[in-house]
Amino acid sequence: MKPLGESAITVQFGAEISPSINKKVKALASKLQYESFSGFIECTPAFASVTVFYDPLIVKQAYGEKAKTSFQIVHAILERMLEVLVEDEESKPRIVEIPVCYGNDFGPDLDFVAAHNNLSADEVIHLHASAEYPVYMIGFAPGFPYLGGLSEKIHAPRRPSPRTSIPAGSVGIAGSQTGVYPISTPGGWQLIGRTPMALFRPDRDQPSVLSAGDIVKFVPITKEEYDQYQERWQ
Repeated sequence: MKPLGESAITVQFGAEISPSINKKVKALASKLQYESFSGFIECTPAFASVTVFYDPLIVKQAYGEKAKTSFQIVHAILERMLEVLVEDEESKPRIVEIPVCYGNDFGPDLDFVAAHNNLSADEVIHLHASAEYPVYMIGFAPGFPYLGGLSEKIHAPRRPSPRTSIPAGSVGIAGSQTGVYPISTPGGWQLIGRTPMALFRPDRDQPSVLSAGDIVKFVPITKEEYDQYQERWQ
C-alpha cells in the first residue's frame, strides 16, 4: 500500500493483468462499498489495484489516534480488511451483449489488424466475436471499458498517430486489449467496428452501462441491423 497525495491510498495486488488478481480487486472494492469506514469517500478499482479516497480530518476525528497520521489509520483499516477478504466464488458476473457492425466505414482498421496477423477480415471478426471479455476497469473516458480476454491471434499495435476524433460506439484494439469508445474522443486504438448501443448515458443515475466485473460478448450485426438498433435506442 502506498499514499497517493494526502487523501488517498493505493492497494496494489500485483503488476500484471490477470483474472485472479482482478478478482481480489473486485472483492476489496465491493467490501469497501458495503462496509466502509468513517471518512471513506470512494474507491476506484483498476486492473491490479484499488485506490481508496478518504477525508483525512474525518478519519482523525473518528478514530482519535493522536500518534498516527490519517494515512496510517486508513492503512491499518485496510490491512484488517485484507486479512478477512473473501473472494466471492459463487456470484455469477453479469453478461452484457454488445451488437457490433464490423468493417467498412465503421471499422477502418479491420484490414490492418487482419494483415498484421496474417488473417482474413472475416477471421478477425470471428475471433473477436467468439470470446468473452471481463471488464477490468472503467476509465480513460466516461464509461470506457478496459476488457481482458482478447485472443493473441488478433493483437495489434496502437496507431502511430492517434485520430483527433473517434465516433462514439467505435470498437478498437490496442496491444492485448479491446474496448469501446462510449463518447466521441481522440484515440489511437485500431478501429474494427462500431456499436449502436449507447454505453454512456449521463442522464441516468448509473451513467455507465458497464461496470468492473461484467462480462462482455460482442455480437456481429449488419449495417441494416445497425440502423434498426440506432432508431430503437434514440
